[in-house]
Formats: sequence, structure tokens, C-alpha cells
Amino acid sequence: MFTLQIEHAVNDFAAWKRSFDSDPADRAGSGVVSYRVCRPVNDSQRVLIELDFAERDHAESMLNTLRTRVWSGPGRPASLDGMPDARIVESVEARTL
Repeated sequence: MFTLQIEHAVNDFAAWKRSFDSDPADRAGSGVVSYRVCRPVNDSQRVLIELDFAERDHAESMLNTLRTRVWSGPGRPASLDGMPDARIVESVEARTL
């Protein structure tokens, strides 16, 4: 399992969520098998997103799509503050206790 972790500041969470829900990067068509949206309990102006993929190349392709088509250019959501931080991680162990 590969996870694309994204963190960024937002100036309007409700507007950002509408943009996220409109799915401009086609999550399902891009290989996302599940995702989580989180906010730090002490900072409602930050968002953390984790997109899970079965294949590393799908995660890398999604990151490229986000950088070139969603986070930059004329279609960039006005609710984003600055450029998001993003990285791809590989799950090496998971347990449910």
C-alpha cells in the first residue's frame, strides 16, 4: 500500500471541502482505493489528506496531476493558502489492536 500524504493551509475549510468533493483529479479513476481527510485539533486552518493506492506509480501520477493541474494555474482553489506539502510513503506494517 502506498499513501500520498498532503498537508496544507486553507483559508476557508467549507470552500476547500466543496472543491475537494468536486474531485478535480478523478480520485477513483486515478487509482485511489481509500482516503482520509483530517484537521489538527488545534488548527482548523490546516488540512491533512491521505490518499491510498495499491500501486506506487498511481500515487506518483496523482501527485504530478495535483501539482500541475490542481495546485497551480487558473484552476487553483482560492481556498488554498500557499503550496501544499506532499510526500508518498509505503506502508510496511499495520495492526489493529
